[in-house]
Parts: sequence; structure tokens; C-alpha cells
Amino acid sequence: MSQTKNFNLPDLGEGLPDATIVEWFVKEGDTIRLDEPLVSMETAKAVVEVPSPVSGKILKLSGAAGDIIPTGAVLASFELDPNLPQRADGQDTGHSHGHAAPAAAPSTGQPAPAQADAVVASDEGGEIKDGGERDDAGTVVGAMQSSNAVHAEQAVAVGGVKAVPAVRAMARKLGVDLSRVRASGTEGAVTMADVKQAAADGSAKVGAAPAAAAAAQSAPVSAPAPARVESQRAPMSAAGKPMRTQPPGVVAKGQPEQLKGVRRNMARVMADAHSKVVPTTLNDDADLHAWLPGNDVTARLVRAIVVACQKVPAMNAWFDGEALTRTLHAHVDVGIAVDTEEGLFVPALRNADMLDARGIREGVNRLREQVEARSIAASELSGYTISLSNFGMFAGRYATPVVVPPCVAIVGAGRARHQMTPVMGGVEAHKVIPLSVTFDHRVATGGEAARFLRAMMDDLALAN
Repeated sequence: MSQTKNFNLPDLGEGLPDATIVEWFVKEGDTIRLDEPLVSMETAKAVVEVPSPVSGKILKLSGAAGDIIPTGAVLASFELDPNLPQRADGQDTGHSHGHAAPAAAPSTGQPAPAQADAVVASDEGGEIKDGGERDDAGTVVGAMQSSNAVHAEQAVAVGGVKAVPAVRAMARKLGVDLSRVRASGTEGAVTMADVKQAAADGSAKVGAAPAAAAAAQSAPVSAPAPARVESQRAPMSAAGKPMRTQPPGVVAKGQPEQLKGVRRNMARVMADAHSKVVPTTLNDDADLHAWLPGNDVTARLVRAIVVACQKVPAMNAWFDGEALTRTLHAHVDVGIAVDTEEGLFVPALRNADMLDARGIREGVNRLREQVEARSIAASELSGYTISLSNFGMFAGRYATPVVVPPCVAIVGAGRARHQMTPVMGGVEAHKVIPLSVTFDHRVATGGEAARFLRAMMDDLALAN
């Protein structure tokens, strides 16, 4: 008698309660081998390729592209094939749903170190940690470890097209048909740049006829004129609320849709911060009149934050509101808020206190590029000691940016402007940049926040 097995969605290493299906690499009735790519899933931080935990025939797939699957819920059902390789029972070790949690380590008053355990596909679901015999693989975005090898974001051939999961997700978002994109990657793989280029020039739109077919279709003269498509308002329910008339995977304006990926996590993080932090904001303007040509605004802001943190360590800290413990940091890791269409990312510029202006600029550029390509490591999106939101590059003077625990403070930089400034003998037009410092008043005093802001303003007033 054949044996069937359910595969539950594992914790993809980020502690999130769910993930969104991007693309299945198989269909029901297919036979898959152990560790072959099964599905790509989008979390708040990455598009992750999930390998098959068994070898056998696929009986059922739970959900379609765009569906949200809770962590621990059944993702797929298999009929095991005894003639194909299977993972040994001894390899499925660690915790899973329903197992007792390990004993907590004694509290030291310090934040727990970031976990570097790799994630293994398990039929039980949950995060399965290595038993110590494997090499430490660290955190690999778009990768999961099974057996003794790391399955990185490989260019999997689906429908004759080779592309990594993140590229497929971007193509779906931009409405690009991967089968019509000119591939420039290794061994004919479609790259992120290929997809963006195709989206920009409109050469591979989903649903568009291929060039040869379009030429053939241009000959008939009796072809009916295309129907005019007009935008329609969403139908309303009896309660006067928008009523969904499309499946959840279809984006429809005026209709409710589930938040997914980055935006879903952003909603949770902001709600958690709102419930835990007692925020207070100070505002002032930094005078940039003395600046010499060639100053990088972002680099100067980061440097000013570093200087202020060194003068007022209370703002460069973490706070545990439950244990009422504070951790002051000797180093300065600045979280740089990056706004994207998918939502807000805050990657960490590590050891900003050791970087010069060039190092800061190169670091910020690298982080932005990795965020845009969705290739940034999950470990780079946490652990910063203070953060910066440079919203002024778009618009706005002052703000009340959100402090996300365990951090104590965040700096907001508004749009620079010129203003008339009194000087000896008259007035001058000086360029100023608005600053907003929001801090957790449970742990930092108003005096500390004011001295921190003063230190930033003094540093920004220097010529270079």
C-alpha cells in the first residue's frame, strides 16, 4: 500500500506567520524527486525557493499563485515513491509544530544573537534547525538547506525559461512574458535587468502576440475592431462597501485585497511599534550655508547621526520594555529606510562610525540595489541601532517617523530649502534642511534628545 505524506509550509527563517505563493514549479500528478524545486514563496524580505521534502507523485497543491499560506499549513500532499531517494528519518530532526519549545537561555540583559540556522524542508512544517553536524551556512536569501548542500536561488527552467524566483516574481509584477524576454544571463538565464528592459520597451507584454503572429494577423481586412475598454467603478454591496468580483490573485481597483509580502509585514511591524513605544518628536533646521561643493547629503546625515550618537549614547540604544533593560551600543549601525512599490525596507548600514563619505555612499548604493533586486540578505534587514528616513528627497519638511523596537530613536530629514537668516548687519539666504528626531520617551529624556539634535545640527553646519 502506497504511503501518502503532507508537507506543511516551514518557517522560512524570518519568524513570519505566513508567506505568499509566487509560482509552482510542478502541477498535480507530476513526479518530483527529493530536494528538487517545488515552489517559490514570497515573504516580507525575499522570494524563497522551497525544495521538495520527499520523492513521489504530487497528489494535491494547496493554493495558486498569489494565495497566502499560513506557516504550518499544508502546502502539498505526496504519494511517496519507494524506488526514489527519500530523506532518512534521522535527518528530520529539530522542532516542528506541536513539539515542546526548548528551554530558554538565562537572561543576560543583552539582545539575543541573530539566528544563523538554515531551514530544511520538512513534512511537519515549522523551522527545523541543524543538529550541529553540518557546516554553518548562515542566512542565505532565496535559499534553503537540505541534506548537506545549500540550494541557492538557482535559475530553474519552467516552461523552457530559466530564471530565479525573484526574477519570475518581478516579471509577474511588471506584466512581462518571460518566454519572450531576451536572456543575457549565464547559460541562457533571464536576469532582473532583462525583465526591466523588456518592461521598459514593451517588447514582452503578457498576452501580446509574438512578432511573427502579429505580422500574419495584419493581412486580414475583415478583422473586427477591438472593443473599447472603459474603466468601471467597483460594484457596491448592500452595506455600501466595495465587493470583490475577482479572484484574490487578481489586482482590481476599488476592491479589497489581501496585503502580501513586504506590505503585510509592514502593517504588523507598525501596529506593534504603535502599541509598544511612547514616541515624542523634536524638530529643528540645520543650516548648510557653509557647505562646500561636492557634499553628499545622505553621507553628511549619516555622519551627523554617528557624531550625535557618540555624544549622546542614550539615543543609540535598544530597549526591552518588558524587562525594562537598556542596551547601549559602542558601534553605530544605521537603518536606511528604502521606499519601494512593494512596501518599506530598512536595510542596515553596518559600522557607519568607521566609514568615510565614500564608504557611506557605496554602502547605501549597495543596499538600495539589493533591495530593488530583492536579493538582500534577511540578516541585513534587522539589528540596526538607530535609523534614518530621508523622506525629503520626495517632499515634506517635518515628520513623526515611527520608532521600531528595540531601537530608541529615528531621524527624519525633510526637503532642503532656502530661507532668510538674520546675520550681523542684515539678512542672508541660507540653505537649511529640516530635521525631525523621534525617540522613545520611556527610555530617553527630552534633554538627551535635544542634545542629540543639537549635535547633529552642529556637525551639519561644518563646511565638509
